Amino acid sequence: VDFWASWCGPCRQENPNLVASYNKFKDKNFTVLGVSLDKAKQAWIDAIKMDGLTWTHVSDLLGWGNTVAQQFQIYSIPANFLLDPEGKVIGKDLRGGALDRKLARVLQ
Repeated sequence: VDFWASWCGPCRQENPNLVASYNKFKDKNFTVLGVSLDKAKQAWIDAIKMDGLTWTHVSDLLGWGNTVAQQFQIYSIPANFLLDPEGKVIGKDLRGGALDRKLARVLQ
């Protein structure tokens, strides 16, 4: 689960790493659910297209009031959680090569 927003510079900078990990592991039981903290729908949609984020995305367009972000106690972005098939958190805030390394270990 990846929490991000179109207006978040660090989120957008991390997106190429996430795209690379997704493409590398998508056929090995890995996917991404993008949860946007945007308020502007068009900016959110444009960023998805511009950054090549081909996985499922959701947003209630409530910004920091996003229901899922509140459930996960998200106070800064980018933020992510790696879940196993049972929904257990097995990684948090894995960025850059850290996500690839973790996925390589758990998806062998």
